[in-house]
Amino acid sequence: MLKTQNILGILGLGNRSTLFYIDTLNTAYNNEEKAYSTFPFLLYNTDFNEINPYLPDNFKKLLPTLSECFNQLERLPISHLLVPNITLHEAIDKLKTPFPILHPLALSLNYLKENKKEQVVIFGSKYTMTSRYISNYLAKEDIEATSPSKKDMEFIDNLRTKIYSNSETPSEIEAYNMLVKKYSRNALVMIACTELSILKSSIDVLDLTCLQVEKALKLHKN
Repeated sequence: MLKTQNILGILGLGNRSTLFYIDTLNTAYNNEEKAYSTFPFLLYNTDFNEINPYLPDNFKKLLPTLSECFNQLERLPISHLLVPNITLHEAIDKLKTPFPILHPLALSLNYLKENKKEQVVIFGSKYTMTSRYISNYLAKEDIEATSPSKKDMEFIDNLRTKIYSNSETPSEIEAYNMLVKKYSRNALVMIACTELSILKSSIDVLDLTCLQVEKALKLHKN
């Protein structure tokens, strides 16, 4: 189908994370346009149970499923796509996609270069914090990516899973915010997990979800 309109597509995945993206888009758009405005997009919802069991790196299972999603998305009149799952982009990188992706790492690399930041510490899933995917991506521009201590990584990953199931506690959120503050002393904290983005830290961080939303708003204006 010809992509004749500037329309954002969203790949619906986990319920809480997808709704968080949609709410963030609508809130940001309404703050600018006022009245009863809501952000226009097309949602292609998936059965996340067909994807989540194979995250983060069972590419043999992930890639065929994602390819079929993109085949369906190509039938929609969308010009670009937002994927509300940071981890999934490693698999998406291995596919030829029929439209531009609002890629969180590409957006983060631009941000870090523009703001002359040379070091980040990654907060995300245990896999994200220990794999070389993000660090190798940023190393292309000589930006160093480090990880929290093993103990702190375990806490962050456990909290992430609790947020996914809506079972996080106020004390856990407070402890998490203390970790953000701790690691922000020496580097810019990169929030590379949608569930963690839901907590909306009061400390200045590099939130990949926010970068995707900001890019979606800019593309809509243009």
